Amino acid sequence: MQALVTGAAGFVGSNLAEALLARGDRVVGVDCFVPYYDEATKRANLETLIASPDGKFVEADLRTADIDALLDDVDVVFHQAAQAGVRHSWAGGFADYLGHNVLATQRLLDAVHRCGARRVVYASSSSVYGNQARYPTTEEDLPRPYSPYGVTKLAGEHLCGLYAENWGLPVVALRYFTVFGPRQRPDMSIHRLCEAALSGAVFPRYGDGNQVREFTYVADIVAGNLAAAEADIAPGSYMNLAGGGELTLNELIATVERLAGTAVKIEEHPSVPGDARRNGGVTERARALLGWEPQTSLEAGLANQLTWHKQRASLDNK
Repeated sequence: MQALVTGAAGFVGSNLAEALLARGDRVVGVDCFVPYYDEATKRANLETLIASPDGKFVEADLRTADIDALLDDVDVVFHQAAQAGVRHSWAGGFADYLGHNVLATQRLLDAVHRCGARRVVYASSSSVYGNQARYPTTEEDLPRPYSPYGVTKLAGEHLCGLYAENWGLPVVALRYFTVFGPRQRPDMSIHRLCEAALSGAVFPRYGDGNQVREFTYVADIVAGNLAAAEADIAPGSYMNLAGGGELTLNELIATVERLAGTAVKIEEHPSVPGDARRNGGVTERARALLGWEPQTSLEAGLANQLTWHKQRASLDNK
């Protein structure tokens, strides 16, 4: 199989590209290095893809690129590229979110419609749910995004549905619930927590720490993508990928402290607009349609991520 992975230099995209290569697939990765965090970190994520004889990397912006050329001989598209993050999606940042999350998605779907591919797997987000009346959320719950970021990810889902309904485009959307693990983005809470626990740096806690999240290990997200690429499912399907347990931020802090064997210094900040008070998802649909369920516990995943942070620190000190 030949796969196109958009956002291949990112957290999930790079892990996915490596998993595809490891099982013998050919991979074309594309990324435009959005300056959301350090470009050197993203380029380091690409080392395996670039070094592989079955890998190819193209630096391109999906808002303007010739996407048809990227789709030559491609069987499956994994659309991981997006402008990430809730807090910067307001006001002056919104145009970037519209461009990278909506326009780029529409252009990609349109190109697949012209050129063909047997499946498109779209990386959506639990942010489409916003604040709900009941938890854990199912796919039948009405999306109510609580941030402009969530609005753009839901718009991408709707575009997938429109191309499926109008053209029969074989697309499936996966709603990720707070992905963590090695290579996690530096703005995310677990990354910051691990760094604080290991280095003594201060961890910024926004709100009272009672906000609830469900965390999903990156290898499980990769497995969900691979299953979605192969499953016999209706065009326009969408489903949750969630890790199997919810906990508060304060409980997360305590867990990282225990695993790292150190206390974390907390710096208090007010709540941030757009941060939903809770997320958590039911995964029966993914189990039924994909045969998928999470395999990695929160504690095992946190231990793996702490090891990765230690390894990074060791390399930086050489």
